[in-house]
Amino acid sequence: MNDIYSAVKVTDNVYWVGAIDWTIRDFHGYTTPRGSTYNAYLVMADDITLIDTVKAPFMSEMLTRIKSVVDPSKIKYIISNHSEMDHSGCLPEVIDLIKPQKVFASATGVKTLKELFHNQHEITPVKDGETLSLGNMKLTFMETRMIHWPDSMFTYLAKDEFLFSQDAFGMHLATLERFADEIPAATLEYEGATYYANIVLPYSPIVLKALEKVAASGLKIKIIAPDHGPIWRKDLGWIIELYKKWASQKPAAKAVVVYATMWHSTEKMARAISESLAQEGVKVKLLSMNETHRSEVVYEVLDSGALIVGSPTLNNNILPQMADVMTYLKGLKPVNLIGAAFGSYGWSGESVKHLETMLKEMKVEIVAESVAVKNTPGDNVLEKCHEMGKTIAAELLKRTAVN
Repeated sequence: MNDIYSAVKVTDNVYWVGAIDWTIRDFHGYTTPRGSTYNAYLVMADDITLIDTVKAPFMSEMLTRIKSVVDPSKIKYIISNHSEMDHSGCLPEVIDLIKPQKVFASATGVKTLKELFHNQHEITPVKDGETLSLGNMKLTFMETRMIHWPDSMFTYLAKDEFLFSQDAFGMHLATLERFADEIPAATLEYEGATYYANIVLPYSPIVLKALEKVAASGLKIKIIAPDHGPIWRKDLGWIIELYKKWASQKPAAKAVVVYATMWHSTEKMARAISESLAQEGVKVKLLSMNETHRSEVVYEVLDSGALIVGSPTLNNNILPQMADVMTYLKGLKPVNLIGAAFGSYGWSGESVKHLETMLKEMKVEIVAESVAVKNTPGDNVLEKCHEMGKTIAAELLKRTAVN
């Protein structure tokens, strides 16, 4: 057996011809313990069309899957929905190999691809709402800028009521199951939320507008095919409603307590705050950055209403692992959070002020007085931590009760 890869039939007219990356463990600082897929799709119309390509090292896998359906040289068109290198990395080589009649991308996608590859391949820009005849079928293009790059767009195949959604509704999950209904719902929700929190979260207002735009278009959609993870062919409303929920970032009665510690003083404070929050009826997630990856923190923050952060002072600053996660969180722009800061120190004691400043820069509303202790916390300081938790819990429960 020479070819171990084959295409997966999605409909009578569309095949999945992507690649599975079983070993990737980091994606732009987001941990991917279950790997990922780079999805590409073959539309078997009169004018055969390839929707997106794959990361450069996986070109051979994609081409082998295509060959299981058709000679790649028969592909007339290539559509680039998203120019990021995990979807366009092998595009220049594929163009040289199969010599399609035309390659299409959004206007911004054309510019981005030129800037990425610096080659002479001609790429045709398409406008929002423009259509492309494939002979017996038709594609419609819909710009979805900043979900999650400026060039991003959806492509819709009317005949099969099929939406190629590029990175929207995706997840980093390497499986041999190609369809979401073949995977446990808990896995889909966790990986979908983790993906949203770590990649799409900053663009949540745009996501809500895009969902409204698609709904207003009147397009009938039976299948959603993202560029990562499984294809949605059943219960599409489930993932769409989750996207609405995640994008809305409505605060919940949950607090995330994130800290790093040197000699366990800040840890004791974190535990006291967490116990107090829980006693008041708030769900709590306590995360030590000595052991936790930044992407897990963002996943937990996605459905929370409070962010409480702590660090000892090191060299007049916070611990590096707290600087890491705070910088990461700031860039992802979570909203509708309340919070506070705490920490310990040996002599100078700047960490809590630094954390307060970072929270304010993130537009987290500080609703409780910060707690700082020199060296180790005694009963009086732990009582202050308890009161901090109680104060934050009261404010959080008040806000979530009216929501």
